[in-house]
Amino acid sequence: MSDQHRPVGGSEPGGREPGGVGHGGGPEPAPIRFFGTTWVRHDGGYALRRAGVAVGSLALAAAGAALLRFAFQGLEIAAVGSFVGTLVVVGFAVCSALAFRHTWAGLTGRPGPSVADGSGQGLLFIGFVGSLLAYFCRSLVEAPGEQRHRAEYEAARERYERRRGTRTGNPAARKSGAKTGAKKRR
Repeated sequence: MSDQHRPVGGSEPGGREPGGVGHGGGPEPAPIRFFGTTWVRHDGGYALRRAGVAVGSLALAAAGAALLRFAFQGLEIAAVGSFVGTLVVVGFAVCSALAFRHTWAGLTGRPGPSVADGSGQGLLFIGFVGSLLAYFCRSLVEAPGEQRHRAEYEAARERYERRRGTRTGNPAARKSGAKTGAKKRR
């Protein structure tokens, strides 16, 4: 399920929390956009999906760069001057760099307070080419967001195993043993 279509309560269908413990007796991995849960075992066409995300994001970045080139040509036709043209190029470069850094941080770990909070969201929108390039670069290594999801999933599995290890045995037998031990002390 994508992040955009997640129910308001934050839980997934079946009453489980993303990356948390489900009804199946253990933590279930949170799905990643375009990959679902194939990132866990790298099965179900994972390599093909990664290649598709890489090619798609690079193609969209190239199309976005061509669109920006047409916009710049419009400024040249309007003869606004070299100063304004330089400002536009530098502005798009800075916005793309900010968007790349923000997207990369979101794909590799939990991003802290960022430019996307409040008025900086427009800067990230203008720098969409940087976001697409971050997706491309990350998909060359792994599924975008896999590192963060894997760390959360492994931490949830570890917590589950620790909790499960402390609950072994019959709780009724432990209670009765504690009561008889208390009677013996008197």
